[in-house]
Amino acid sequence: MAVADVSVLLPVHQAEKTLEACLRSLARQRGVAFEIVAVDDGSTDGSLEILRTWAGRDSRLRVLSAGHHGLVSALNRGLTACTAPLVARMDADDASHPDRLRRQFVAMRNEPDVGVVSCRIQCVPRSRIAGGFRVFESWVNSLMDHEAMARERFVDVPVVHPSVVVRRSVLEHAGGWRELGWAEDHDLWLRLFEAGVRFAKVPETLLFWRDGPGRLTRTDPAYATREFLRLKAHFLARGPLVRREPVIIWGAGTTGRRLARHLGNEGVAIECFVDIDPRKIGGAVGGRPVIDRQELRARMGDQATVVVAVASRGARDLIRGELDALGLTEGVGYWCVA
Repeated sequence: MAVADVSVLLPVHQAEKTLEACLRSLARQRGVAFEIVAVDDGSTDGSLEILRTWAGRDSRLRVLSAGHHGLVSALNRGLTACTAPLVARMDADDASHPDRLRRQFVAMRNEPDVGVVSCRIQCVPRSRIAGGFRVFESWVNSLMDHEAMARERFVDVPVVHPSVVVRRSVLEHAGGWRELGWAEDHDLWLRLFEAGVRFAKVPETLLFWRDGPGRLTRTDPAYATREFLRLKAHFLARGPLVRREPVIIWGAGTTGRRLARHLGNEGVAIECFVDIDPRKIGGAVGGRPVIDRQELRARMGDQATVVVAVASRGARDLIRGELDALGLTEGVGYWCVA
């Protein structure tokens, strides 16, 4: 087998219904030398047999199998077996455009300072994609440069996990994936941003991302809202909120209150909350006053940081407009986290 430019890291668990289509999409990749490192995570359906059959006729596919230990374990085990300088993630229920690996390989070759290259994605099957996933698809596809992805990295994942190609040296230096009770992909991206790794995104749609009832984001407690807020609070506290006071949370609803609790656990003191609901203004949350927008300016100092934690659809852009009008810069003076 030729020396690979890209190692495709493919964890597999109970994927017999979609695995053939996934492997066909990888077999059709063109213009770049690649290998596939498939890690069967203790499947009890026909997944392992499918992998072994494919490996018997395609020397580019290597199969690792060692019982069910979970996604993070499978990813880290597979990473140690990757031989190429670039590692492409893929999930067994997704499919890649034939030019995906080539386009991302070329982007990495042309931008040696970039550590992670993603691409635009399309959620499939379209007939079953609900409004929330369509909103996410549109949002994540709009983040096309490093600055945009860095600025919005606390809202949600700025790159979809199986859409990325990452330099293997970057993954190894970061220590791979971690099992901490929250989303392993968002945890990795936030660590890489924190370490100064640059991100990029190919402007074409090159990954077809399957949604379904078995997706981990729907079934695994690590992807629950409370864990996402705990994750965000952890990285906000050790990054953007270090030595920046006062910290003000815009949003005295459920999201804002929960985030404040997690930030408090991380040692971050909240000055006050901002809200537009007259029933909340003048009250208090956890002993901190709830103020209106007019009072916000008086409470802001040179090092003030506003954390926008309002989950209502459309609210983020409205609040951005108000904070921009106050002279705050997103990514410095304020951060959106919902």
